[in-house]
Amino acid sequence: MMLEGISELPLHEGHVPPWLARIMKNLAKAILEITVMEFGPDKVVERLSNPLWFQAFNNIIGMDWDSSGSTTVTIGILKEVTWSNSELGILVLGGKGKNARKVPEEIPRAVEVLDLGTQYEELLERASRLIAKIDSAMLQDGYSLYHHSLIVSENGVWSIIQQGMNIDAKMARRYHWYMPKRLFDNPHSAVSGIKHELVLNLVSDKSRKTRSTILDLARETPNKIHRLINEALRRIRGDKTILEYITPTKTGVIRHIGEENKIILYKPLKITRRLLENLKKIYEIQPNNYEEFLLIRGIGPRTIRALTLVSDLIYNEPPDTRDPVNSPYDPFKYAYAIGGKDGVPYPVNRKEAEEVISILENIVSEAKIGEKEKLFVLRNLSRIRIRYRIAY
Repeated sequence: MMLEGISELPLHEGHVPPWLARIMKNLAKAILEITVMEFGPDKVVERLSNPLWFQAFNNIIGMDWDSSGSTTVTIGILKEVTWSNSELGILVLGGKGKNARKVPEEIPRAVEVLDLGTQYEELLERASRLIAKIDSAMLQDGYSLYHHSLIVSENGVWSIIQQGMNIDAKMARRYHWYMPKRLFDNPHSAVSGIKHELVLNLVSDKSRKTRSTILDLARETPNKIHRLINEALRRIRGDKTILEYITPTKTGVIRHIGEENKIILYKPLKITRRLLENLKKIYEIQPNNYEEFLLIRGIGPRTIRALTLVSDLIYNEPPDTRDPVNSPYDPFKYAYAIGGKDGVPYPVNRKEAEEVISILENIVSEAKIGEKEKLFVLRNLSRIRIRYRIAY
């Protein structure tokens, strides 16, 4: 099953102790070797782009399911393992913080090691930049990206895993991508976690007209856009019939029209010199499509919010404000995708659960790892097996 999507994880601090890090590296290497041998490197990249498989992998090598570190630590382990074992035919680039910004400089080396051909340098760099822009600027959900990783195989199959943090909510949200055929119109096929009341969702199919209006506006003169933004702000401040219905929220200011919420201002918006410079840059470049627009250096959340505001209030083309979460439950509580004891998200299939655990036990038993590491994982799997037998 292919599943792209988003997960919600609590922010955790701390470090993995050296003894556990050693076990995790050995297990990750062994499991990757066996999986590549059985299915090939392309399938491994695809499976890592599946949030459920990624989380199961994370669990079996020793990380907690409900920790933001399940992304950063696991990717760090995978990066070290893949670069020191090039015969796997897979490389992991990027990572947390400053390592996330190293993806462009790591791509040429990865292309060389994997013998992909120089045409992949531009392809992968473009995909990396676009997807980072989309999850930070087009989908403004209150999470700031701090982790960005690119996973690529020797055949050019790639996926991207990103993570953002919401300091106030003390949560992290993970974004998975797998060679997307489209970058807009609901590009995430599955989004799981805590649904927020109001977000700026410009990757929704409901935002098509808004995106079109924004692109048209972006090609107008900066002076005209400046006037339109001021007009939109005046309407917010001066229209008393609207002000009577303005309600502050955690993520912005909305007005109520019937039973629907329509965005007016997503976070405080000021007309700064940088915003005007960005509008001038866009006008000079005259982007032909939305991808070109997003790839302009300096275009970020504030510029897009300003143009969205004009699209909404001046041209009556509001964006979608629904969070793209389409499952109210976090599937990462059920790391092996077999259901939950309370029937959430569906009843556990005991036979399938036993089969999954047996497969994992066989993988570990056949893995090229030490007895201590095998005992570590097999003990955990035995506990899982006992728990399900008792419950069902």
